[in-house]
Amino acid sequence: MEKLLKPNDTLSNRITYYLMALLLLSLPYNLFYSHLFLIGLAMHTIVQIRKGDIKPVFTKATFALTAVFFVTLLSIIYTNNKPQGFTELGRQVTILLIPLIFCFNAIDLKKYRHNLLLIFSAGCVITIAYLFLQALYTIRFYHLPLRALFTSAFTNHNFSEPLDIHATFFSMQIGIGLIYLIYRFIKQPSGKLKTLYFLCCLLLAAGMVQLSAKSVCIALVLVINIAVPLLLLQGTTRKKFFIIASSLTVLLIGGVVTLSAFKDRFVTEFKKDLSESTDAELTDPRLARWGVAINVASQSPLIGHGAGTEIGLLQDPFFEHKFYRSYLVGLNAHNQFISFFIKSGIVGVLVYLFVLYFGLRTAIGNRDLLLMGFMVIVTCVSFSENFLDVDKGIFFYGVFFSLLMFSSLGQNPEKQR
Repeated sequence: MEKLLKPNDTLSNRITYYLMALLLLSLPYNLFYSHLFLIGLAMHTIVQIRKGDIKPVFTKATFALTAVFFVTLLSIIYTNNKPQGFTELGRQVTILLIPLIFCFNAIDLKKYRHNLLLIFSAGCVITIAYLFLQALYTIRFYHLPLRALFTSAFTNHNFSEPLDIHATFFSMQIGIGLIYLIYRFIKQPSGKLKTLYFLCCLLLAAGMVQLSAKSVCIALVLVINIAVPLLLLQGTTRKKFFIIASSLTVLLIGGVVTLSAFKDRFVTEFKKDLSESTDAELTDPRLARWGVAINVASQSPLIGHGAGTEIGLLQDPFFEHKFYRSYLVGLNAHNQFISFFIKSGIVGVLVYLFVLYFGLRTAIGNRDLLLMGFMVIVTCVSFSENFLDVDKGIFFYGVFFSLLMFSSLGQNPEKQR
């Protein structure tokens, strides 16, 4: 605990460590705090920069980490909606800034990786506990039965509403915390700490079910049942873990679908999202909207229509296809791949696919469970959300991709190249 709160390092590196820890802890809360700590970290890096501490900048890793920003920057050149394009670019500057901070900062991320992730995971546990207490307080205040906790009034966005954060974006953060605590549980010898990690894993798993973010839940099922045994375990232990994990997953799925609120969220809504549109529905299925969005993108397939054009281009087609809710709310494609296709064409999609491939290859090559978990979560969410158009999604992507990539590669310039 002493090393966790008071690392043995230079004063400059300790300040960097504290600022990074505060940045991670602030992610579920108001963006004001995340911006504040990021600005503080950037200013501290500029003040303390030394030529000998600068790490290689022009590497494949740095290109992969910043590629999304440069795709948006280049697509502004030919957009017909430059104000919105610059707004998107301003949001994504975090994706450029964080890797540069890590390149110019002397701190050894590999040394402090576990400390920072443990602090973040502890923050996730406290936040989920707060949301459950808030829900129970509301139930008691309105004299509702306890089973009301498992109704739509306290699931998905309603569960995360006290934090004013989108349930899927919050679930992405909780997913990283859960994967790390599972890692600590497996690595920890038997004792009180192992029990504590197990209980924290149960609480975060309960929070994931309550948040009911389908894409993140699918990602976690894949990571826990496949990536964890392959990357962490061997021999008989791997087989035992796989049997136990898959059995618990089946039991959890069976229990979830027996409750109407979760069944509606995970089964009924999932079927609707993948169905064709009908005039009788009040909601617009994702699959139908994806078809409309792909038709729009195909009008300029090579380089797209430019940054900031997606919502404007989709308005008229949504109205023509009677997607009135999507038209009135001004929804985007709700698919990161299609979003790149609309704004930057096939070129943008290929760059993003390279980024995902590079991250997955690095995770597999280094047997890095945390980086693998992050890449699987990002890939799954990319099929259902434009998370790189929203501040919370951008901060999640920028902070964790850079932290996990740099700490996975270590400080060896040859390995980074």
